[in-house]
Amino acid sequence: MPSSRRHPGKKAAAALIAVGGLSACATAYHLPRQHGRAAGVASQAGALSDAGLARYTADMDPAMLALARRHDPRPRKDYWGRVKGWEVIDIATIPVLGDGVPGFEDARLINGYRLPAALPIEAARPFVLKTSGEERARALHCLTQAVYFEAGFEAPEGQQAVAQTVLNRLRHPGYPKSICGVIYEGSLRSTGCQFSFTCDGSLEKAVVPTIWDRAQAVARRALSGFVMKDVGVATHYHADYVAPYWAPTLVKLKQVGTHIFYRWTGPSGTLAAFKGRYAGGETQISTATLMGADPRTLEAAPPAVLAQNLAQTLGGPAPTAALKDARLVVIPDATAPGGERIKVEGSVAGRRIATPEEIARINKALEVLPEVQAEAAAKPVSPPPVEASPPKPKPRPPNLLNPL
Repeated sequence: MPSSRRHPGKKAAAALIAVGGLSACATAYHLPRQHGRAAGVASQAGALSDAGLARYTADMDPAMLALARRHDPRPRKDYWGRVKGWEVIDIATIPVLGDGVPGFEDARLINGYRLPAALPIEAARPFVLKTSGEERARALHCLTQAVYFEAGFEAPEGQQAVAQTVLNRLRHPGYPKSICGVIYEGSLRSTGCQFSFTCDGSLEKAVVPTIWDRAQAVARRALSGFVMKDVGVATHYHADYVAPYWAPTLVKLKQVGTHIFYRWTGPSGTLAAFKGRYAGGETQISTATLMGADPRTLEAAPPAVLAQNLAQTLGGPAPTAALKDARLVVIPDATAPGGERIKVEGSVAGRRIATPEEIARINKALEVLPEVQAEAAAKPVSPPPVEASPPKPKPRPPNLLNPL
């Protein structure tokens, strides 16, 4: 070892530097040597919790942080591209769905996460409308409205699925027993309606005759026994670009067109439960139907419960905010206990209860059949006057692509 003998000072200096470096590391962590890297990090972060590590990494630049995460020994999964709050769906716990209403694209992702149930789809039984005259014309008109406004621009399969859902509700014990009753149920509720076109102003718009005729053909076929087997006994559906809160509480069946279809859970969602019989009454929709509610998709209480709550509130200090504009009216009813029942008039949850005259006007509006609209659309319209020469284009301001 001639080099060591010649330069004893260099060897001593190297040893001193090494010892000093190790001492500095041990001093930085305030721990004895070989105590462990994790314990050393914990001493700097304060703890190995997420909050402690967040403090430790707060001053790291992005490159250093990315490198640290790459070598992080803790097992983890990346959920890139998933909606916040929907990284994991665990049916054993209440899901955290994030804040706010998801946008169109996030809703499509959420709907894609929930796969259809791995259960056989029971096809509904054929339904044949055995009535004639004004009753049949009104039933056909209401079902055509549902097909037109809900799926008018979809393929025939999407329109048939909507019509089948209406007929399924008709046969389920939880819904009215007429076509128009099913469609217009809840149209006067402040919490919404069963079919959105009955309460969002769509009925005030003029229909496109060709699309209406196609929707009417689908409705007429459905009332003559056609069964859309793909949606089984579905009673609910929604567009794929929305994610309603009630969707996870039902059994997802299938997506047809832009709509996703669901059935009830348990025995209520089996074919055996659909024993309801058509009762008619298409020419007159009752107040109870217009203020009706689906207990799964509408959280507000039915009118009778609201009336009972209001009666209890009136004996207290002041009415609740949702019922402050409502009033009770006692009317005779031979079927009710004591021969009388309570009726709510005024405003419930911000929406005024319709008067009998207004309900009559709604029923009157339903008498306008599409033949009248078709006649109005068939009237010739005078073409606009033809100009002698096309107008000159307006000069565009100069830019880098068009400097002149």
